[in-house]
Amino acid sequence: MEKIQGKVFKFNDNIDTDQIYPGRYLDKSDHQEIAQHVMEGADPSFKENYQPGDIIVAGKNFGCGSSREHAVITLNAAGVGAVIAESFARIFYRNAVNMAYPVLICPGIVEQVTAGEEIEVDLVEAKITLSSGEVLQAEKLSDYVLNIFQHGGVIQMFQAKSGQEAGQK
Repeated sequence: MEKIQGKVFKFNDNIDTDQIYPGRYLDKSDHQEIAQHVMEGADPSFKENYQPGDIIVAGKNFGCGSSREHAVITLNAAGVGAVIAESFARIFYRNAVNMAYPVLICPGIVEQVTAGEEIEVDLVEAKITLSSGEVLQAEKLSDYVLNIFQHGGVIQMFQAKSGQEAGQK
């Protein structure tokens, strides 16, 4: 897995799925069309200001609200490199893992980064290197989660496992 580098976009606590991807667009199914509305409910200018690979840093409870996968799909389709938050809503976090979308939990990160700062994220080591050179330690992802990421998602992981087993019989 490569390291992710990008500019920080900071958000506060309780960014819900409707802020990540507003519910009024739920009739859309094309991922590139969905991506046009990334973070629109939290910051209508986000789409014009971020570059693919940039990183969202947020406070507590990122992704709260509904269980719809559209929130993760829009971040991924728009090219947002990763989300690092002090904590995540459980369903959002699991949707991100299932779709191999990079998420890390790093308590206190909002206080330690500056909007616009360039950072580097190492998912395997769960380390975040700030522009000052300081390194923050996030909560490490389990080997199981890293395996899901390496396969490109939970469905792909199980498909690969099924194919392996079928080939062995």
